[in-house]
Amino acid sequence: MSKGSLRNVAFLMLIGMFFGFSSFEVCSARQAKHYRTQHKPSFRRQMAARQQGRGSGTFNVLDYGAKGDGTTDDTKAFEAAWAAACKQAASTVMVPSGSVFLVGPISFSGPNCQPKIVFQLDGKIIAATSSGAWGSGLLQWIEFTKLQGITVRGKGTIDGQGSVWWNDSPTFDPTAEDSTTNDSVTGANQVFNHVWQISSELKGKMPSTRPTALRFYGSNGVTVTGITIQNSPQTHLKFDTCTSVQVSDFSASSPGNSPNTDGIHLQNSQDVVISSTTLACGDDCVSIQTGCSNVYINNVNCGPGHGISIGGLGKDNSKACVSNVTVRDVSMHNTLTGVRIKTWQGGSGAVQQVMFSNIQVSEVETPIMIDQFYCDKGSCKNQSSAVAVSGINYVNIKGTYTVKPVHFACSDSLPCSGVSLSTIELKSVQEKHPLGGPFCWETYGELKTATEPPINCLESGKPSKSGTQSSFESC
Repeated sequence: MSKGSLRNVAFLMLIGMFFGFSSFEVCSARQAKHYRTQHKPSFRRQMAARQQGRGSGTFNVLDYGAKGDGTTDDTKAFEAAWAAACKQAASTVMVPSGSVFLVGPISFSGPNCQPKIVFQLDGKIIAATSSGAWGSGLLQWIEFTKLQGITVRGKGTIDGQGSVWWNDSPTFDPTAEDSTTNDSVTGANQVFNHVWQISSELKGKMPSTRPTALRFYGSNGVTVTGITIQNSPQTHLKFDTCTSVQVSDFSASSPGNSPNTDGIHLQNSQDVVISSTTLACGDDCVSIQTGCSNVYINNVNCGPGHGISIGGLGKDNSKACVSNVTVRDVSMHNTLTGVRIKTWQGGSGAVQQVMFSNIQVSEVETPIMIDQFYCDKGSCKNQSSAVAVSGINYVNIKGTYTVKPVHFACSDSLPCSGVSLSTIELKSVQEKHPLGGPFCWETYGELKTATEPPINCLESGKPSKSGTQSSFESC
């Protein structure tokens, strides 16, 4: 072959290779463009989420390895972000919106952390639903302990996925109607409960000890605002041995028949303000236990649930002290009780200086209750000692009841004293067939105005039996 022919062949081969590479690049570019188009939304969300965590003193859990896909265990990433934030005063742990974080049992602990840390919750945190994640059982899922100036805030949600725990309870019926939901939500809940029931059967029975969703312990200057806690295995939000607590714009939500799912639980805590809060649960909307004083609750919507309760106090012959509690501007719908004080026989100590005012009730079984014979089991032994109850004031309580308007059952040996009622207007939901009337036993106090219905069973003056003053002094 001549040199000219060789040159022509080589030239043609170069042209072919050029067009081949060009086609490959065009095809590859198209594929890359198609790939980017498919994944651009999630990429943008992830970048936006990371931008939420930019800035000095902000620690985004995504930057510490969290996936936020709802299936990967992100516990270690949360621990790492907290460990970094803990070293810097006024820092922020960022849980960004647009992601769902699966987190196991976790403790955000002091006391060596710097003060005024903010936990910014804008995304969603969900609990593990496999029994293996909980060992033999834990008392809490997420806890903050021994901190100064801790704030949990945001528009996010903590979901305890409690139905896998409730399904083991004989009192829980996942198909029961929930008056707090509309038809579409009820349908979704039924599917949800069915799916999780199957899931729990596959993953093994959950431990008998059910955890509180969010607990604060031994902390001062605690703020919780804006967030929602739903479907907790047990209590939604608990404060134990805390001071200067503020809760606002908070929501707790679980079915009315979910067992022991208190909305907010207080014990051994002082200087507490709870306001602008919506609580729907299967137990007390707010439960105030021993060691609490200077508690102010206002502008709360409660229901379903068991109302707002002080107690039960004095269980197992223990001493209990509660004082300076104000509950006002509260609405309750479809609850077991309205405002209640409950104590066990055999206890000691005192409940004193309590004000319940501006309470609106709708279809509440018993709106006003003091029960010094409280017993949450079949039968309890009769005992003479009791937690003293005195200085209890009821003002402007109105609405409808379904069982009994007032129930005062006080101790034979330590009667209730200083009980006052003013502007009480409670009507039976069955006006043509009235239900039970007021009941009083060993209850001393004063009617400051006429009441509807008339509460003629209240005894005037002070009880002649001794022991009341010594009980108050013991606190």
